[in-house]
Amino acid sequence: MNMDVQTLTFDDTIYHVKKGGQGTVLEINTLNLWYGAAQALHGVTMPIEKGLVTALIGPSGCGKSTLLRCINRMNDLVDGLKITGEMKLQGENIYARGADVIALRKRMGMVFQKPNPFPMSIFENVIYPLRVDGVTDKTILEETVERALKGSALWNEVKDRLQDSALGLSGGQQQRLCIARAIAGDPEVLLMDEPCSALDPIATAKIEDLINELTGHYTIVIVTHNMQQAARVSDNTAFMYLGRLIEYGDTETIFQTPKSPRTQDYVTGRFG
Repeated sequence: MNMDVQTLTFDDTIYHVKKGGQGTVLEINTLNLWYGAAQALHGVTMPIEKGLVTALIGPSGCGKSTLLRCINRMNDLVDGLKITGEMKLQGENIYARGADVIALRKRMGMVFQKPNPFPMSIFENVIYPLRVDGVTDKTILEETVERALKGSALWNEVKDRLQDSALGLSGGQQQRLCIARAIAGDPEVLLMDEPCSALDPIATAKIEDLINELTGHYTIVIVTHNMQQAARVSDNTAFMYLGRLIEYGDTETIFQTPKSPRTQDYVTGRFG
């Protein structure tokens, strides 16, 4: 038992609070979400620690991706959506009336399940966020490409063919390119929605190594259906079930000494 972890229960959610945390970059407070009459999230409350990797785990349909897409307000595009509660980024409620959604999304990087490079060169893929912002300085663009591709561990593989089409890259390279594009704008939070689900084991290992390298530089929230992956790459883990946050805390505690029987059953493979 880790003596530096205190266990608390609030609104039926079990929290394992580690002493001397990194500080919170994102605070989720009593978040409820409905798609029409169907409620998908029920009173989710959790802090996301700065510079760490937080994994969202749970069976299909438990609300993991829904919660992730609330962070950059991608769910706003869904008809019949209703949200109550708060989500604060650096103390600012991103669901406050009048909040600038476009500015919010610039503070977020997003990586999806399947690689989605644009049908343009590797170079133009990486700097796309800067192009949108009207940046035209060649030096800045070139420096950003090198920084982002090095940050995504892809620079050495593509530095001599930056003008080639991104569609010619392998699936794993395309996903790392999408990560480069996501970090090119230097986001505060990097969101990953099952980024390895379409990749082979070798490419998956490279993405996991990359996530470990990015830890500390970015706050990362990752949805994964792979519990072993969550155990390998995350600092904190949230277990969700039927739209509710069941248990949340440091990954070691969640996987080795969870308090909820549901969490225990899930991480040991009894259901899911």
